[in-house]
Amino acid sequence: MQASAGVELNGELSQGALIRAKVEPGTEVFLNDEVVKVNDKGQFVFGFARDAQAEQMLKLVYADGLTELKPLKVKPREYKIQNITGISKKIMQPDPKAQARAAQDSKQVREARAQFTANDAFNQQFIWPLTGRISGVYGSQRIYNGKPGTPHYGVDIAAKTGTVVVAPADGVISLSVADMFYSGGTMIIDHGYGVSSSFLHLSKLYVKPGQMVKQGDKVAEVGSTGRSTGPHLDWRINWYQVRLDPTTVVPSMKSVLAKQQ
Repeated sequence: MQASAGVELNGELSQGALIRAKVEPGTEVFLNDEVVKVNDKGQFVFGFARDAQAEQMLKLVYADGLTELKPLKVKPREYKIQNITGISKKIMQPDPKAQARAAQDSKQVREARAQFTANDAFNQQFIWPLTGRISGVYGSQRIYNGKPGTPHYGVDIAAKTGTVVVAPADGVISLSVADMFYSGGTMIIDHGYGVSSSFLHLSKLYVKPGQMVKQGDKVAEVGSTGRSTGPHLDWRINWYQVRLDPTTVVPSMKSVLAKQQ
């Protein structure tokens, strides 16, 4: 936690992190000159992308007109990089029909993540949507035949097909699609003020867009749908279109598993 006369920040200032903050009600907030919405309690949230620059600026404009500039120093992270060769062209370059389908899927996802709802669930202590072995981490990247692939923006939790997935915090379902090209069964939960959870490769989806869910509610089942090599849950956290590390909003998996023993 960091605090100044005008703002309290909760969360580590590092690449991929979600930061929850508080100011005096009525204060306007800007991150690098972009408006950050603040609720009537003075609470707000923002996040830093995987490759966020080290120097960021938070500007606070108080109700009396005074302005405070708060420089933020973002810690860099190192990410796992893996080189893979011998991948066929068919896998590297899907046919035009598949590419068009994937583009439409991406459009739906972007639109769901762009939504704003005045829901304060972003400020809850999130829980893991399921527990188990972490098989993939945020920020890792594969180099295919010498060409950098898209970094992995989620955390993968290995589990058997049919394992129940629960809502990590309260929210409203903003997307629920059974079969997207890359991500298969895909669900997005809007937690408010731009914060959302995405679940990928699901085998079953229990809820539909517009439904409200509470933390711990059963919303889906693990699968291996879409472009997946085995059953697992790919959980992602976003602040609007900024892709964040889910592990920055939950206790460590190791500590959670230890309590279950």
